[in-house]
Amino acid sequence: MEKAIGIFDSGIGGLTVAKAIQETCPNESLIYFGDTAHFPYGDKSKVSIQHYSDVITQFLIEKNCKAIVIACNTASAIAGNELRKKYGEIIPIFDVIVPVAEHVAQNYANKNVGIIATKGTTNSRVYPKTIGAITKTTKVNSLATPLLAPMIEEGFFNNNISKTIIQAYLSKPNLKNIDALVLACTHYPIIEKEIAQLYTQNKQKITIINSAKIVALSVQKFLKENNLEAIHKGANEFFVSDFTNSFEKTTAIFFGEQVKLSVKDLWIK
Repeated sequence: MEKAIGIFDSGIGGLTVAKAIQETCPNESLIYFGDTAHFPYGDKSKVSIQHYSDVITQFLIEKNCKAIVIACNTASAIAGNELRKKYGEIIPIFDVIVPVAEHVAQNYANKNVGIIATKGTTNSRVYPKTIGAITKTTKVNSLATPLLAPMIEEGFFNNNISKTIIQAYLSKPNLKNIDALVLACTHYPIIEKEIAQLYTQNKQKITIINSAKIVALSVQKFLKENNLEAIHKGANEFFVSDFTNSFEKTTAIFFGEQVKLSVKDLWIK
């Protein structure tokens, strides 16, 4: 039986990463865990985020996954290193920050790059630090956009509400005169088209960097180099810590079919 790739996020945002991995590695089966009971991670304490991430990682290891992807920027920034220290010898653990930081550093030397993310990710300064460790020539401008993830989680995208909120954030001084914009929350690719349309309407030529696609290519490269690629596609599994209608609806949209959500509260013994 082929082993699956484990993926987790605080909610539906990580589905953008799951979908990108599915498209890039079509033979791979996925086990996805959305911690909807504790969403959003962006305003939780460091201790809480590390605890939630640890418990979910244990669950995915018990599910016999061959690799784990932390499909959440906040969890990647705050819990990624701790998880690798604790479980790195047992299972490879990917985050969504390092591949994107490397991409920015390699492709945007002497450029201005904007980063939009949750408060947790922004306050950690993980992107400026990680990019800065690779190159000193890329100027990074960060902006916390805390309303976006809850907006998307509740199904408010591609409408006037989302357009107004996105416009308010993109108009901030932090994001003026940028050459590229990193969607540093895995929820944000869901509104990538809306963001692009606003820049087009304002006659601004800005490259939007979709972290999900970059992470998927990083996972594909690792699996190939380590002879871990699946030959036969198995069934995907989707778990949530608390059922929400918006999660079920969005999952069906992303994967083109109705999927079965299993509710599993890992914190109830």
